[in-house]
Amino acid sequence: MIKTEKVLHLKSSRGRKVRVVREHYLRERVPCCSCACQAACDNEGKLLPADLTHYVVPDVGVVVDYLEILEFRELQGIIFTQTSCQAVQHSKGRRQYNRLRNLLKDPRHDCVLFANEFQEYSYCPREKGESQDKWQSRCVYSAAVWYFNHLAGLMDIVMITDDQEAVTRYSSLNPGVYVISVQEYLQNFWPELRAAHELCVSVCQALQEKESGGREGEFAEHLPPEVLEAGIKSGRYIQGTLNVSKHRAQTEAFIRTEDFSNKSTGSWCVLVPGDKNRNRAMHCDVVVVELLPKNEWRGKISTLTEAQGEEKSGESGDSQPLPTGRVVGILQRNWRDYVVTFPPRDGTQPQSRNSQRILAVPWDHRIPKIRISTQQADALQDHRVMVRIDSWESTSLYPNGHSVRVLGRAGELETEVQTILIENCIHVPPFSDAQLKEMPVSSPEKPWQVDPVQVAERRDLRDSHLVFSVDPKGCEDVDDTLSVRSFADGKLLELGVHIADVTHFVSEGSLTDLEARTRATTYYLADRRYDMLPAVLSADLCSLLGGVDRYAMSVLWELDAHTLAVNQVWFGRTIIRSSYQLHYELAQALLNGEQAEVAELGQLGSEEKDVKLSELTQALETLTHVARHLRAQRDRGGALELEGVEVRAQLDEDGNITALVPRQPLEVHETVAECMIYANHWVARKIQESFPHQALLRYHPPPRQEFFSQLVESAKAGGYTIDTRTNKALADSLDRAVDPQDPLVNRLLRMMTTQAMSEALYFSTGAQSVDQFYHYGLALDRYTHFTSPIRRYADVVVHRLLSAALTAERGGGPGRALSSNKQLEEMAQHINNKNRAAKRAQKISTELFQCLYFKERDPQTDQRCVADAVIYSIRDNGVLVFVSEYGVKGPVYMKNREGQVVAAGPDGSCEWQSGSVRRFSDHITTTSSCGTSTFRLFDHVTVRISVHSSHCHADRLNLEVVSNQPYRSAATQQPSSQGRSQLVQEVVRLAEEAYQQAQEKAARRPKLSREEREFSQSKTPNLYSLLEEVRELALMDPDMIPQVCASTA
Repeated sequence: MIKTEKVLHLKSSRGRKVRVVREHYLRERVPCCSCACQAACDNEGKLLPADLTHYVVPDVGVVVDYLEILEFRELQGIIFTQTSCQAVQHSKGRRQYNRLRNLLKDPRHDCVLFANEFQEYSYCPREKGESQDKWQSRCVYSAAVWYFNHLAGLMDIVMITDDQEAVTRYSSLNPGVYVISVQEYLQNFWPELRAAHELCVSVCQALQEKESGGREGEFAEHLPPEVLEAGIKSGRYIQGTLNVSKHRAQTEAFIRTEDFSNKSTGSWCVLVPGDKNRNRAMHCDVVVVELLPKNEWRGKISTLTEAQGEEKSGESGDSQPLPTGRVVGILQRNWRDYVVTFPPRDGTQPQSRNSQRILAVPWDHRIPKIRISTQQADALQDHRVMVRIDSWESTSLYPNGHSVRVLGRAGELETEVQTILIENCIHVPPFSDAQLKEMPVSSPEKPWQVDPVQVAERRDLRDSHLVFSVDPKGCEDVDDTLSVRSFADGKLLELGVHIADVTHFVSEGSLTDLEARTRATTYYLADRRYDMLPAVLSADLCSLLGGVDRYAMSVLWELDAHTLAVNQVWFGRTIIRSSYQLHYELAQALLNGEQAEVAELGQLGSEEKDVKLSELTQALETLTHVARHLRAQRDRGGALELEGVEVRAQLDEDGNITALVPRQPLEVHETVAECMIYANHWVARKIQESFPHQALLRYHPPPRQEFFSQLVESAKAGGYTIDTRTNKALADSLDRAVDPQDPLVNRLLRMMTTQAMSEALYFSTGAQSVDQFYHYGLALDRYTHFTSPIRRYADVVVHRLLSAALTAERGGGPGRALSSNKQLEEMAQHINNKNRAAKRAQKISTELFQCLYFKERDPQTDQRCVADAVIYSIRDNGVLVFVSEYGVKGPVYMKNREGQVVAAGPDGSCEWQSGSVRRFSDHITTTSSCGTSTFRLFDHVTVRISVHSSHCHADRLNLEVVSNQPYRSAATQQPSSQGRSQLVQEVVRLAEEAYQQAQEKAARRPKLSREEREFSQSKTPNLYSLLEEVRELALMDPDMIPQVCASTA
């Protein structure tokens, strides 16, 4: 080992120059990380293969500017030098450096790191007067020569650089070490890799554009880092993440920070108005803001904007001034891949001889136009292109970028789907051959079978338990199954939740595991899904399909049959065989006593079929009874029953959308969900007790009180009081906020509550105090995700933690955590980010198909474009409405851009007339020559739905009020709302009384004969008799219904 010194010239926090001398140690033996090594190096981790024709050593400039080309998996044998990595860290910042580190750690990429500055024979001290660029090139070339000599000339070394002077200087010095440009390397070694060639040309053009930038200052220069740091510490500046308004991207952005709170306004964010004050900062950048004088503070704009639907908090009519500031520096750029559209040429776009400079319009409204230099401007008109931003100088109004790949023509379905994925940072390439080779063999010729060793080690439930699944219709990735049985002469019950044992097939650190960790979840879009695991696992070997043997992780509770108290709980690995693969509608039909065909019983005789069906129905009923008890327990603790907007696009065989189907809530949904919540809760307790500081849990923090403003104000306008102090108070007040005439009111209030909620997040138990573990929405002290390992990587981690806990329990010693607290917290943040992306992608995909559904229809003639809507929020120039039939939220303008207002005639029909609009807390009025029209909160109106097509952005739905009366089509005429409401309430009450009477007469349901079951006839009150009463009541005059109900009760 040789000791030398390294002299660094740094700046202190006060800006003074400091000379620092550090000891620098050189070693003769530094790992080369190559399988072709002839010197027996101590190599660990990733190794470069020995069967390549050459190794590649990229220069510093290539690593800094062309890293995205080096990320192509086709490029093999890449050696990143320590010199290049340090240059990336210093010149590109932490985000790009972490990207390089992840590339080096990823076993799917054939690249390694060489510590050339610690190797005795490759180290090059910087000479006096030598520029940094020349010294770095010399260091990289020295490392390339060392590799060639170290491998005894068995492997050619190619150094690639973007410095033509370096090519001239080094190309002929050593035979076997070749120095060429990036373009030459791709042309000579990868002529078929078209995507890399196109990307290289695009990057070159962007670099040339950067060098020829203008000189006039359009924006103020950012302050130096040391000045920003000092200002943040002194309180002069505020640090936070820039959040550009979705609806007012040109005028409003906010800095959200936990540390800043203005005493006079109680505000928790800083408003940054306009592009100039934003000072080249983009959405999600970490910035530093200086507050403007108080006389320049402004409030939020509360008028409606295009595509406005959901907002986190309500806005009052007189918005209070917010702290207002301007960006003075950017701490971290969070640029990502963006999708832009090349607009049609209008002759005003600047262009040069070799390339054309185009201002491309991003798909995301919050992103400014991006200047792209390309030679394909004409060919790319009306196309969506993925681009990356390279720089944004103070002399330019727009950032400079380069194109990466063309997605397709704007408006085509596949192009729009790819746009959604890229805009949400979702990368889901096909599974590689190396990953698929790790999969077990399962084919018709050689079907997969259980391992006898596993049979001996696992608890076998195949013959002892009736196991079944209940999932959406057509579900292939069946994560969970259920079982329930009575024993000990009916004194005890056993509830079982059995989850696919994914970790048996996916070992930690394998290529499949790394890909699953990267994806973190299965991505569900309206017409497709992208699995987290290969199909052989997700749809076959891990999926708990009916009638086949499968490995499972099970939780079994022994319950008292009368009190349902837990006597004991068992966790462990099992072998199961699901007897029935039910869908929700079928399970609900069985619970309702309706005739239903169970596919698994189709080949049985009538008597055996009746016995099996009775056994299955009894299990479902018992399960429902247990689930009601579990739900009641959580309700007493303050669990919230929230409401979301769920709509499914119904497609035909050709993939064309035929209908929009809102999700219909069924009791069996809650039954299954309650069992899964129970399993998640108990597993959370188990792993947290075993690993107090390294367990992956999920918590739901209480929402900010200001987020409830719209909910509270809307409820108050409807005559309801919402108490938001605790989850229990909120749940109780929501239960009381019921309009007997209109059940949609309570649903809307619950939807507003859902919108106000904080986000539930994964975390490592070592990163939070115990009092932060609480799940606000579920009212549980500990919670995690265990029940869906096929589609959630968090569940895979929890399965491994549970297995480790059980292994330690059998061994009698303390359990060893799989990861450190820091590693687990980093993984939790990664999973949280991917879950957000998955939710956004699913939402945008649904909106895309909603637009496709209405785009093919004429809104003026097609009755499906006219629907009933309910007003749930008031704005200055309109209202926000919810269309329950299609699950659509959106704005309805009461005043248009021409100054006209909506005027309602005597019959309720609306038209545009000159007039004025006035907003109140609970209603909005329009005044015109026809008089005054009033639209109140929770009023039902009729709207016409059309599609507003956009060339550069996503299409959006346009809602226009056509009548101030509720919409009633000829096909949906029903009795009056009062009669219908009383009818529903009376049927529910009678059903509950009938159920209680049946429970009192017998603890167990008597076995029905074939005739009784076939015709749904029995002596006790049943659903059939109740439905007959419903039919008779529905045919009567609605005014007579209360009298009849009173007599029948």
